[in-house]
Amino acid sequence: MSTVIEQAFQARLVASAPRMETVPATLRYDREDPYAVSMAFPPPATLEGVEVSWAFARELLAEGVDGPAGIGDVRVRPYGYDRTVVEFHAPEGVAVVHIRTSELRRFLERAQRLVPAGREHQYLDWEGL
Repeated sequence: MSTVIEQAFQARLVASAPRMETVPATLRYDREDPYAVSMAFPPPATLEGVEVSWAFARELLAEGVDGPAGIGDVRVRPYGYDRTVVEFHAPEGVAVVHIRTSELRRFLERAQRLVPAGREHQYLDWEGL
Protein backbone atom coordinates (compact mmCIF):
# COMPACT_ATOMS: atom_id res chain seq x y z
CA MET A 1 0.00 0.00 0.00
CA SER A 2 1.31 3.44 -0.90
CA THR A 3 2.11 5.74 1.98
CA VAL A 4 1.56 8.94 -0.04
CA ILE A 5 -1.65 10.37 -1.48
CA GLU A 6 -1.55 13.06 -4.15
CA GLN A 7 -4.58 14.66 -5.73
CA ALA A 8 -4.50 17.24 -8.49
CA PHE A 9 -7.27 19.82 -8.58
CA GLN A 10 -8.18 23.18 -10.07
CA ALA A 11 -8.28 26.15 -7.72
CA ARG A 12 -9.71 29.57 -8.43
CA LEU A 13 -7.20 32.21 -7.51
CA VAL A 14 -8.92 35.33 -6.20
CA ALA A 15 -6.94 38.35 -7.37
CA SER A 16 -7.19 41.99 -6.33
CA ALA A 17 -8.56 42.72 -9.80
CA PRO A 18 -12.21 41.68 -10.20
CA ARG A 19 -11.46 38.37 -11.90
CA MET A 20 -10.96 34.78 -10.91
CA GLU A 21 -8.26 32.73 -12.56
CA THR A 22 -8.16 28.93 -12.46
CA VAL A 23 -4.81 27.44 -11.50
CA PRO A 24 -3.69 23.83 -11.15
CA ALA A 25 -2.63 22.69 -7.70
CA THR A 26 -1.83 19.47 -5.86
CA LEU A 27 -2.84 18.24 -2.43
CA ARG A 28 -0.44 15.79 -0.80
CA TYR A 29 -0.59 13.61 2.29
CA ASP A 30 2.30 11.43 3.45
CA ARG A 31 1.82 8.80 6.14
CA GLU A 32 5.37 9.52 7.35
CA ASP A 33 4.21 13.03 8.35
CA PRO A 34 0.74 12.02 9.55
CA TYR A 35 -0.40 15.31 11.04
CA ALA A 36 0.26 17.43 7.94
CA VAL A 37 -1.02 17.97 4.42
CA SER A 38 0.56 20.13 1.76
CA MET A 39 -0.84 22.15 -1.10
CA ALA A 40 1.50 22.94 -3.98
CA PHE A 41 1.12 25.48 -6.76
CA PRO A 42 3.18 25.32 -10.00
CA PRO A 43 5.52 28.15 -11.11
CA PRO A 44 3.02 29.92 -13.43
CA ALA A 45 0.59 30.31 -10.51
CA THR A 46 3.06 32.06 -8.18
CA LEU A 47 4.51 35.55 -7.98
CA GLU A 48 8.07 34.21 -7.79
CA GLY A 49 7.72 31.93 -10.81
CA VAL A 50 8.76 28.86 -8.78
CA GLU A 51 6.69 26.07 -7.28
CA VAL A 52 5.30 27.04 -3.89
CA SER A 53 4.15 24.47 -1.36
CA TRP A 54 2.36 25.18 1.91
CA ALA A 55 2.27 22.56 4.68
CA PHE A 56 -0.36 22.75 7.39
CA ALA A 57 -2.37 20.55 9.73
CA ARG A 58 -4.68 17.96 8.21
CA GLU A 59 -7.06 18.76 11.07
CA LEU A 60 -7.18 22.42 9.95
CA LEU A 61 -8.30 21.39 6.47
CA ALA A 62 -10.87 18.95 7.87
CA GLU A 63 -12.33 21.56 10.23
CA GLY A 64 -12.31 24.29 7.58
CA VAL A 65 -14.61 22.50 5.14
CA ASP A 66 -17.40 22.70 7.74
CA GLY A 67 -16.65 25.99 9.50
CA PRO A 68 -14.01 28.72 9.82
CA ALA A 69 -10.66 27.35 11.02
CA GLY A 70 -7.19 28.74 11.54
CA ILE A 71 -5.77 31.97 12.92
CA GLY A 72 -2.23 31.77 11.55
CA ASP A 73 -0.64 31.64 8.13
CA VAL A 74 -3.29 29.30 6.72
CA ARG A 75 -7.02 29.82 7.20
CA VAL A 76 -9.84 27.70 5.80
CA ARG A 77 -13.59 28.33 5.66
CA PRO A 78 -16.68 27.22 3.72
CA TYR A 79 -17.89 29.53 0.96
CA GLY A 80 -21.34 29.12 -0.56
CA TYR A 81 -22.43 25.79 -1.95
CA ASP A 82 -19.58 23.28 -2.42
CA ARG A 83 -16.71 25.77 -2.23
CA THR A 84 -14.04 26.14 0.39
CA VAL A 85 -11.76 29.15 0.72
CA VAL A 86 -8.14 28.65 1.69
CA GLU A 87 -6.14 31.78 2.59
CA PHE A 88 -2.35 31.78 2.69
CA HIS A 89 -0.88 34.68 4.67
CA ALA A 90 2.77 35.62 4.03
CA PRO A 91 4.88 38.79 4.44
CA GLU A 92 4.45 39.39 0.69
CA GLY A 93 0.66 39.39 0.97
CA VAL A 94 -2.34 37.09 1.07
CA ALA A 95 -3.26 34.50 -1.53
CA VAL A 96 -6.87 33.34 -1.58
CA VAL A 97 -8.04 30.27 -3.46
CA HIS A 98 -11.46 28.68 -3.86
CA ILE A 99 -11.58 24.88 -4.06
CA ARG A 100 -14.51 22.54 -4.59
CA THR A 101 -15.41 21.17 -1.19
CA SER A 102 -16.21 17.80 -2.73
CA GLU A 103 -12.60 17.50 -3.92
CA LEU A 104 -11.28 18.36 -0.45
CA ARG A 105 -13.62 15.85 1.16
CA ARG A 106 -12.50 13.13 -1.28
CA PHE A 107 -8.86 13.88 -0.46
CA LEU A 108 -9.54 13.85 3.30
CA GLU A 109 -11.42 10.54 3.02
CA ARG A 110 -8.43 8.99 1.24
CA ALA A 111 -6.08 10.32 3.94
CA GLN A 112 -8.44 9.00 6.63
CA ARG A 113 -8.25 5.51 5.10
CA LEU A 114 -4.45 5.71 5.12
CA VAL A 115 -4.16 7.12 8.67
CA PRO A 116 -7.33 7.40 10.76
CA ALA A 117 -7.75 10.72 12.59
CA GLY A 118 -6.67 10.36 16.19
CA ARG A 119 -4.19 7.60 15.36
CA GLU A 120 -1.52 9.75 13.75
CA HIS A 121 0.86 9.14 16.67
CA GLN A 122 0.99 5.44 15.74
CA TYR A 123 2.61 6.35 12.41
CA LEU A 124 5.37 8.62 13.75
CA ASP A 125 8.95 7.38 13.44
CA TRP A 126 9.93 7.89 17.07
CA GLU A 127 13.42 6.47 16.55
CA GLY A 128 14.05 8.77 13.61
CA LEU A 129 13.03 11.78 15.69
